Amino acid sequence: MHFELSEEQLMIQQAARDFAQQELKPGVIERDEHQKFPTEQVKKLGELGFLGMMVSEKYNGSGLDAISYVLVMEELSKIDASASVVVSVNNSLVCYGLEAYGSEAQKEKYLKPLAAGEKIGAFCLSEPEAGSDATSQRTTAEDKGDYYLLNGTKNWITNGSTASTYLVIAQTHPELRHKGINAFIVEKGMEGFTVGPKENKLGIRGSDTHSLMFNDVKVPKENRIGEDGFGFKFAMKTLEGGRIGIAAQALGIAQGAFELATQYAKERKSFGKPISEHQAIAFKLADMATQIEAARLLVYKAAWLKDQGLPYTQAGSMAKLFASKVAMDVTIEAVQVHGGYGFVKEYHVERLMRDAKITQIYEGTSEIQKMVISREVIR
Repeated sequence: MHFELSEEQLMIQQAARDFAQQELKPGVIERDEHQKFPTEQVKKLGELGFLGMMVSEKYNGSGLDAISYVLVMEELSKIDASASVVVSVNNSLVCYGLEAYGSEAQKEKYLKPLAAGEKIGAFCLSEPEAGSDATSQRTTAEDKGDYYLLNGTKNWITNGSTASTYLVIAQTHPELRHKGINAFIVEKGMEGFTVGPKENKLGIRGSDTHSLMFNDVKVPKENRIGEDGFGFKFAMKTLEGGRIGIAAQALGIAQGAFELATQYAKERKSFGKPISEHQAIAFKLADMATQIEAARLLVYKAAWLKDQGLPYTQAGSMAKLFASKVAMDVTIEAVQVHGGYGFVKEYHVERLMRDAKITQIYEGTSEIQKMVISREVIR
C-alpha cells in the first residue's frame, strides 16, 4: 500500500491551491452575497485545463487521473465551493459521460470544446417530481423519425444559464419505465428551450442553478447518446463518478473550515492563553482532524479504484456519504470555535457551513447513498 502522491500529483495540487488563494479567495464573500457566478475564475480554470482533467488529450483534455482530479476539487473547495462545483459537473458528469458513451462525432463536436474549457456543460436529470426517484422521468422525448421532440421541465440544474451544452435525460417509451429512458445532447439556443429564474439558495450561492423548460424542442437523432433506451444506465454510470467529485468537494469544505478554526484558535486568547490550549477547543480540533483524515482516505480510495479500472460503486457512495457528513460536522464546529465571529461573514466559516449542506443532497442524497451501499453489501 502506497500513500504518497506522485511528483506530478503534488504539482497539480499546488497549482490548484495557488489558484484558490490568488484567484478565488478575493471576492468570494461578495460573490456569495450577490449570487454572482465566478465567470472570470471559471474561464481561467478552463485555461489551466481543470475543466477537462480526465479527458484524453485526443479530445483536448489534460489526460490526468482521478486522484489528481480529487486533489484539485479539494483545494478549490477549501475556498469556493461555487467554483468547484462547476469543475465537478463539467468533469464528472458531462465530459466523462460524453467520452465514455458518446459517438465519435459527438466527441468531436461537443467534448473537445468542453474539455478545453471553451464551453461549459450541464447535466439535466432532476425534475419537480423526479429527484431521488430518477426512474420517474416526466420529461418526454417523442421519436419523430430523424429527430426527437423534447417536452418537460428540469430542476436544480448547475450551470443552468452559463452552459452551452446540456445532457438531458428524458422518457421515450413510458411503458418500458427506466428501460425506455434516453439521454440527449441539447444546445443552448435550440428553439423552444428556455432557462428559468436563478434559484436563491442557502449555500453555493455563486453557483448558477436554474430550472430548464423544453417546449417542443427538436433534437436531432444524432444527438442521442448510445442506443435507444440507454439513458437511465447512462445517468447512473455517470453519477457513480460524480459522487467522487462531490465527496472531494465535501472534503475540501471540511479541510478549509478546519484550517480556519485552527488558525483562529491559535490567535484568539481567553483566560490568559490561546483558546487552542483549552482542552474544550483542543479536543474539538482533534476530532475534526481525525474525521477529515478518515474522509480523505475514503475519497482517495474511491478515486484510486476508478483509476485502476476496478469497481468503485460502493467506495464512491461511502466516500460521498461519509465526507458530506464530515463537512457538516466540521463546519458547525468551526463556527463554534470562532464563537460570535463565526457568525460573521468576513471570517468565512459561516459560508463554508452553508455550502457544506448541499453535499448531502445533490448527486444522490445521503439516504440514496445508503441504499446503494446496502445493496452492494447484501449482494
